[in-house]
Amino acid sequence: MTYAIVKTGGKQYRVEQGQTLLVERLPVGDGESVNLQPLLFVDGSSVVDGEDLAKVSVEARVVAHERGPKLRVVKFKPKRGYKRRTGHRQELTRIEVVSLGVASGRSSHSSRSTPKPVAADAPAEPAAATPIEDAAVTPTEEAAATAIEDAAVTPTEEAAATPTEDAAVTPTEEAQNGS
Repeated sequence: MTYAIVKTGGKQYRVEQGQTLLVERLPVGDGESVNLQPLLFVDGSSVVDGEDLAKVSVEARVVAHERGPKLRVVKFKPKRGYKRRTGHRQELTRIEVVSLGVASGRSSHSSRSTPKPVAADAPAEPAAATPIEDAAVTPTEEAAATAIEDAAVTPTEEAAATPTEDAAVTPTEEAQNGS
């Protein structure tokens, strides 16, 4: 038994060759073919998943574009006279699974038996040290320290910031005092 689990339209489906199913609307025309994203492939006792899924292909043909059944949505709040009735029909696509299988070839088997080195011959360049790594204090710690120093108020600055009774009298106060 050969089947695959595919993902389309945010949902997962179990498909076999020749099967038709309704999925969310696909942006292709009638009669065109579409490749579905496989998540799992089972062929008898062998299971293909993970990185080997790149070799699996699931091809489907678009049979027709359809609309789902009408759904009634009713909103009602008692004792308030609030009633709303709306409907919804989902846009769907009917597809037929045409081919389902693992792409096989000599190149994939030979690469599996002899893995190719990946840029192991080129020496890795040492990463250049940035001034942030060399500094004892990071810029964020330095900014926090200066913010704390700026926020600290000395007693003389505090006294200057708050008005005293000895300060000059404003013109409005003179009018109230009658002077």
